[in-house]
Amino acid sequence: MERVCFRMQVDPARLEDYIAAHRAVWPEMLEALEATGWRNYSLFADPRGMVIGYLETEDYEAAQKGMELTEINAAWQESMSPYFAAGGSFDAGPERLREVFHLEDQLTKNSAPQQQ
Repeated sequence: MERVCFRMQVDPARLEDYIAAHRAVWPEMLEALEATGWRNYSLFADPRGMVIGYLETEDYEAAQKGMELTEINAAWQESMSPYFAAGGSFDAGPERLREVFHLEDQLTKNSAPQQQ
């Protein structure tokens, strides 16, 4: 399972509208995300418009490509584009962040029998 975290930038003046839009994501968009392998997908925002996305998937590149092939994704991204700061949208390419810590991975590693 691949864990993915990325950052985008919403225009702070449009942040509440962006959040409101995500309270009622179109059912077809939700179905497309699920069908293309997006799991445990969340978005977080700070007051300056920074949006952090997190998801789990078997293959992020395949999940992204799967969404790119759907008409509903194109329509959704177009509807979201007015909310983003210049260059900050998902279409512009979210900045992927590197994972530096995962509790369960370290607990599993520490509980594994030590090999000599």
